[in-house]
Amino acid sequence: MKFDFDKQISRRGTNSYKWDSAKSEDVLPMWVADMDFHTAPSIVEALQRRVAHGIFGYTRVPDSYYEAVTGWFARRHGFQIDREWIIYTSGVVPAISAIIKALTRPGDKVLVQTPVYNCFFSSIRNNGCEMVSSPLLHADNTFTIDYDDLERKAADSKVKVMLLCNPHNPAGRVWKREELVRIGEICIRHGVTVVADEIHCELVFPGHTYTPFASISDNFLQHCVTCISPSKAFNIAGLQIANIVCSDDKLRLKIDRAINDNEVCDVNPFGIIATEAAYNEGEEWLMQLVAYLHGNYLYMQEFCREYLPGFPIATLEGTYLVWMDCSVLGIPSEELEKKLVDEVGLWLNAGTMYGLEGEGFMRWNIACPHAVLREGLKRFVSLVNTGVKG
Repeated sequence: MKFDFDKQISRRGTNSYKWDSAKSEDVLPMWVADMDFHTAPSIVEALQRRVAHGIFGYTRVPDSYYEAVTGWFARRHGFQIDREWIIYTSGVVPAISAIIKALTRPGDKVLVQTPVYNCFFSSIRNNGCEMVSSPLLHADNTFTIDYDDLERKAADSKVKVMLLCNPHNPAGRVWKREELVRIGEICIRHGVTVVADEIHCELVFPGHTYTPFASISDNFLQHCVTCISPSKAFNIAGLQIANIVCSDDKLRLKIDRAINDNEVCDVNPFGIIATEAAYNEGEEWLMQLVAYLHGNYLYMQEFCREYLPGFPIATLEGTYLVWMDCSVLGIPSEELEKKLVDEVGLWLNAGTMYGLEGEGFMRWNIACPHAVLREGLKRFVSLVNTGVKG
């Protein structure tokens, strides 16, 4: 079956955070990381069957849910997960917050690689911890790891956790196995637990391979915690479902305690149903989605070469989030975000949302029909053509 990702579906008036937050309906939102496509029909049909029942009380998580999760990761990624290692919760961000709570004490430090997903910062701060950054190296339109800096930062005895974004948001990297091995060896050497946010793991483009950090070796498995969810890949973020994978019994008990302390231990029936349908029946839809997203990226890459040569975009290996270098304008990222909204009706994310290293960059969400992407790029060009400067 061929799925239609070109279809434009109005989301206005649905209380969409992405589409209904702007003051004007003329604003084109290409910021928040959700997609403008219908999710897989198998998910919609499963939800419709559940809705038809008409009673939505408290729910339990059945064996079939664990079988769907473990079966998917074994089949697609060679990652053998014991169902006993899984703790379900309402989202990856609540999961990360609870894991930090379980692994640290106020005043401890948490290591990140900036620019990086902004919610990492709040999860660290809200647990009374200090963020330590090992900035990624930016050159030739891609990002690499400064291993010497990472080693120095990890050697600090107050660093207890490293938050790893795999694949990386917003840099677009799908970390290679050898890169993950070096990260893991550094962290294990210094007693730092790796917490891997792998929410974008299904959105990987041709020529690149997602490697679950925990799958590399038994030693890595014992020194990490993994956060996964079908929410990004299947466009079901609003259904509030995610899983924590932790093989260490004692650590898992601590995390489970923190999940309960933070009151994120319950999930809704629709998240369970959607996860099972996604992992059991959604693979063909996902494969076509990834091909479409890759086509959007290639189109944007060519468009920028022709019409925006001064605005290079980072090589996108995975996710649907494009990182554009706008430093040629000499405008602070937050100011540029406002100008784009006010003057041409285009809403992007300011790079500084993802750390100081994001200054001069903007993040684009290209998970939309081709026609919408073209319109967004044209609006950006129209601002540039006004000769705007800082």
